Amino acid sequence: MRIADIVLLGNNELKLEISDGKLKIDLGDLEKVLAIRGGFEIPLEHIVKAGTEAHRTGWKEIRAPGTHLPGVVKAGTYYTPRGREFWYVTEKGVLVLELENEPYKRIVLSMDENKEWAERIKEATGKLLR
Repeated sequence: MRIADIVLLGNNELKLEISDGKLKIDLGDLEKVLAIRGGFEIPLEHIVKAGTEAHRTGWKEIRAPGTHLPGVVKAGTYYTPRGREFWYVTEKGVLVLELENEPYKRIVLSMDENKEWAERIKEATGKLLR
């Protein structure tokens, strides 16, 4: 069985939801296994920025725990010069969340509707400032 075949097994759908003043992120089955993480609930006021451009990665990162298959997937917790980050990145576009007052400084997720979700999150966090 190839890695591409494994992706088709189980519930591999990343789900995002904005409700009750929080962004809820639920990882699919394969994502949970590779990232060794179930999901997140982030208060909207802790989201500093939502975008679609990820920082370059390099050799100064420590993965603990997680998975990295070059050119296929980068998943899990990474300790970087920027701080503790969570990545689940494949070939799709990315949604990048910069956070404060959370265990992770940044969450980077691959998803098809990354631009739409960045706008939704910007809109939801912008309403908090009014």
